[in-house]
Amino acid sequence: MIIADTIQELMEHAGISLNGHSPWDIRVLDERWYTRIWRDKNLGLGESYMDGWWNCLNIDEMINRLLRGGLEEQVRGSMRYMARLLPGLLLNMQSRMRSRIIARRHYDLGNDLFFSFLDTRRQYSCGYFKGTDDLEQAQENKLELIAEKLQLRPGDTLLDIGCGWGGLARYMAEKRGCLVTAVNISREQLRHAREDCAGLPVSFLDGDYRAIDGRYDKVVSVGMFEHVGMKNYRTFMSTVRRVLRDDGVFLLHTIGSNRSRTSCDPWINKYIFPNGMLPSSAQIAEAAEGLFVIEDWHNLGPHYDRTLMAWNDNFQRNWAELSPRYDERFKRMWEYYLLSCAGAFRARDIQLWQVVMTKHGMGREQPRCRF
Repeated sequence: MIIADTIQELMEHAGISLNGHSPWDIRVLDERWYTRIWRDKNLGLGESYMDGWWNCLNIDEMINRLLRGGLEEQVRGSMRYMARLLPGLLLNMQSRMRSRIIARRHYDLGNDLFFSFLDTRRQYSCGYFKGTDDLEQAQENKLELIAEKLQLRPGDTLLDIGCGWGGLARYMAEKRGCLVTAVNISREQLRHAREDCAGLPVSFLDGDYRAIDGRYDKVVSVGMFEHVGMKNYRTFMSTVRRVLRDDGVFLLHTIGSNRSRTSCDPWINKYIFPNGMLPSSAQIAEAAEGLFVIEDWHNLGPHYDRTLMAWNDNFQRNWAELSPRYDERFKRMWEYYLLSCAGAFRARDIQLWQVVMTKHGMGREQPRCRF
């Protein structure tokens, strides 16, 4: 009873009632929920939702309120939580040998799952909702924004590190006349990308970013740096500098953390993005120091909240087609992932950055970065 009362008090501090009537209130369906939350914190909150121990009409707003209320900082300091951080501190969890774990456990789940909620260009990253409420247009806006920041011109050689299903590569080849080299380690994504870009000047490489060779006019990486890991940030930047021409431009599009951390949220790490790690601005700047001039730093975080909410709407609308392959626990896992991330962006707990860089020491003019 003491545990239940304490959790109730913590929730009320964030404006959330247990078994209340607001859409962001938590309705407890299993009394074991209290001890599980007390013991396992963030991991227990996500797992108990997957197990059907609680419901909430607006998970996104509930998470927003939890984070704005500072509850994560109040409850995170347990030995169990610290034990989950140690591997990231001591080991390189994103080494070459381990790099394909994320592909097998997330990106190779099945194209039917991802295509059920993504736009037609299969952009699994933040859209840009400038002047639109439509996901499709927002993703087109994002691709055009990237093209302009990179100053892409016909005939430019473009390296796309972490190309996903090839949507950006296709856009830049079709719309900008670029010669694109796209790199990925997900075989499911590459299979679709090769089919989708057939007949275009796009070549695909199945391999780790550390093995990239050649020289390119422009380099872009969208939604991949979250899998690089702090022990490899400098290696990533050194690789980009090595392959980028002296007068070239590099754009990094990544989710970011307000603080320098050594691991991701334990539930996200276990169920969604194994060995993921969100970089901080300090970690990115340190990795780029002496290698690149940071020309522009653009925060699009609020647009990711809208992107995730649109993805969840699509996922729910198309669930009937997915249900023969995925069970109810998977559905609850996926909707918790999409909605809790939306809440985290809404609370400004995590950010989405586009960072434009040029090679240090080249003395080139600053690219035009804002439109």
